[in-house]
Amino acid sequence: MSGSDPRRWLRDARRAIARLPSLRMTRVPDAPALPVRDPWPGDPGRGARLLKGEMELGGAVRMLRPGGWSDPAGPTLLRAAAHGFAWLRDLRALGTDAARLRARALVADWIATAPNDALAHRPDVVGARLTAWLGHYDFFAATADDAFRQKLMGRLVSDARSLSAALPAEELDARALTALKGLIAAAVALPEHAGFLTRALRFLPQEITRQVLPDGCHVERSPAVQLAALQDLTEIRALLQASQTQPPPALNNAIERMAPALRVLRHGDGGLALFNGSKEESGAVIDLVLTQAGRGGRGPSSLVDGGFQRLQAGRSVLIVDCGVPPPAGVDRNAHAGTLSMELSIGRERLVVNCGAFPAGPPEWRDATRATAAHSTLTVNDVNSSELKPDGLGRRPEEVKVQRQEANGAHWLEAHHDGWRRLFGAVHLRRLYVAESGEDIRGEDVIEAETPQPFTLRFHLHPDVTASLQQDKEAVLLRLRSGAGWRLRADGAQMSLEESIYLGGPEPRRTEQVVLTGTQDGPQHVKWAISKVG
Repeated sequence: MSGSDPRRWLRDARRAIARLPSLRMTRVPDAPALPVRDPWPGDPGRGARLLKGEMELGGAVRMLRPGGWSDPAGPTLLRAAAHGFAWLRDLRALGTDAARLRARALVADWIATAPNDALAHRPDVVGARLTAWLGHYDFFAATADDAFRQKLMGRLVSDARSLSAALPAEELDARALTALKGLIAAAVALPEHAGFLTRALRFLPQEITRQVLPDGCHVERSPAVQLAALQDLTEIRALLQASQTQPPPALNNAIERMAPALRVLRHGDGGLALFNGSKEESGAVIDLVLTQAGRGGRGPSSLVDGGFQRLQAGRSVLIVDCGVPPPAGVDRNAHAGTLSMELSIGRERLVVNCGAFPAGPPEWRDATRATAAHSTLTVNDVNSSELKPDGLGRRPEEVKVQRQEANGAHWLEAHHDGWRRLFGAVHLRRLYVAESGEDIRGEDVIEAETPQPFTLRFHLHPDVTASLQQDKEAVLLRLRSGAGWRLRADGAQMSLEESIYLGGPEPRRTEQVVLTGTQDGPQHVKWAISKVG
């Protein structure tokens, strides 16, 4: 029996006991004792789709109608979202009586069906559901009949008992914070169950310590997870304050560190950089999260522990992934994008990574995680990290960074050894951003005893129009605003190829500038992106 088996057995036993009817004659309350508020805005457009029986998430759609809860088919993310009920905020944003009645009907049907999909009972999904039901209680339940409210409150108590027994959550990543948030929400709404809060506060500080790095970056190194984890922690703090419970010092400290770190990972348009499973997300929501966190001002220029560098000059923002991939257990969303970069000019994105389609089919997830889906160099068509369904296998073990700044200009030199075991190769990338932000230069070098073929990619945002010049040594790039930029290169063959962009609400076709180097050619490419006119 392995060391983890006894712990898992005890956890499963606690959960099984928790699901049994209580031996004590515990009265189910008529309503939450304290109101729980969902602080995040919904999307009325998605709410309108829910009235038609369609739940949209990250560009993918799942049917969401009474009677369909136990369908185990479809992407895990969509099923988890359906059972987590965060979509109630979209119906609430719609604000009609039809939306209220649809919300009530779906909750009632879920309670009556008792879905046998194991995903519905995963701790983070239960936590999300408890938070959503309580956060929107006044919207869909307050005016319902006594029978509905009694069933709802009974299920809330039952789920909270089960969740309490399941802690600490097996999921080692940010999902554990969502589980804790749900139990704390239940503790606030059901103060007669004092054990819920005691148990949640027992595990919260250690979870924060494990997940939040000293510089405030989340251990998963994903801008999207950074945002979601900060949302969960600010909600937890608000819940504790509402119940007049002193938040543990680790909570306030983590929020104060995570907010500036989130600013490092934003482009000029206010959205997120596309590293490790991220999409742009809503700039307005990110602003709201930062307001809730209570940290103003600009973020730092780098995240030393998280491994991200932000080079900002003039109107240009260059964000580079210079970190070792996250460790096993928290690498579920990790991409093979080491030393990839993104460039925005003002509120327009120019060079991007392809983004992510976490709610899409598995083959899409694999394609977006590949090194080729990032604006960086690929050696011999092999990913810099080995992609596995639940994380990474082989990966860079060493990523070294040096950075200098003088008179407003930035120099960055970084290398990683992701191909050392396979080819004895190291990727070295040097970047320079002039004080004006209108002259960006780079060098990509393969250091290896045996020369290797390579491909260097610059994925373009779909709003960028690209045209290859006749000498095939430069590409003219035109932003939607009309501003022109030129990408020149020396040391590799230049071409313009199709690409796809998954950073926004739905997939969009785009292009990529591809620099191809052969095994018997130079292992060194110089390139520059400069403003025209």
